Amino acid sequence: MRILYVGDVMGEVGIEVIEKLLPALRKDEQIDVVIAQAENVSEGKGMRVTDYRRLQKAGVDGFTGGNHTPARDEIFSLLNDPNVPVTGPINMHDCPGPGYKYVDSPKGKVLIVSLLGKIVGRDAGREVDNPLKAIDSVLLSQKDVSRVATIVNFHGDFSSEKVVIGKYLDGKVTAVIGDHWHVPTADTQVLGDGTAHQTDVGMCGSFDSSLGVTFGSVIPRWYNDIQTRNLLETTGRRQFNAVLVDVDTQTALAVAAKAVRQIYEP
Repeated sequence: MRILYVGDVMGEVGIEVIEKLLPALRKDEQIDVVIAQAENVSEGKGMRVTDYRRLQKAGVDGFTGGNHTPARDEIFSLLNDPNVPVTGPINMHDCPGPGYKYVDSPKGKVLIVSLLGKIVGRDAGREVDNPLKAIDSVLLSQKDVSRVATIVNFHGDFSSEKVVIGKYLDGKVTAVIGDHWHVPTADTQVLGDGTAHQTDVGMCGSFDSSLGVTFGSVIPRWYNDIQTRNLLETTGRRQFNAVLVDVDTQTALAVAAKAVRQIYEP
């Protein structure tokens, strides 16, 4: 079985990248399930239902989340619906939904779980439950549910947290994929007990930008210490970043993992 985890889909450009590249990639690589990080989909914050439908049509099966997931009320009904594969972090107090969902595939059910790190940018003061204890509670509650894979997304700032949770969950889940930096790390691997891991998967969207945001809206803020609004970059090169995991469905563990990265002119 092959599962593709796609990095943060950043704004309209990110959606267009998915629409352009994913259908062919899914066919060429014989991918069974696609999961995408969806906290930045609509103008960089949250996800509109219409954008959710567009990504589904392009070939995304399941959606994980982060600190921006509850930014738009219209997604709450999807987060709360156990039959809709859209999640926010299970350990984030003000995010609706259970924090985990199942994605159906021809090979069987895939459990997807969203976790928030202890420190996440401006939301560093936000109250979150311990992510290690939170994932333990999910795995315990779902231990009797038959599935072929478990994919854990860890959304956070600290590389140490992302590395540690990979080790903590090694052998317990299929993959632990970190995100939030929007810059991919060069450490894609299968850990010793069979869990695929990457500290940060990167993003899908503008490449010639500051993590998807125009340099013109970021540099004055840094240089002059003035408040500026993030403007999403819509010109220049575009990027696609993901992790492709080969899964042994008998053990629900990974047998191989590789980074997938494309940069192109629109």
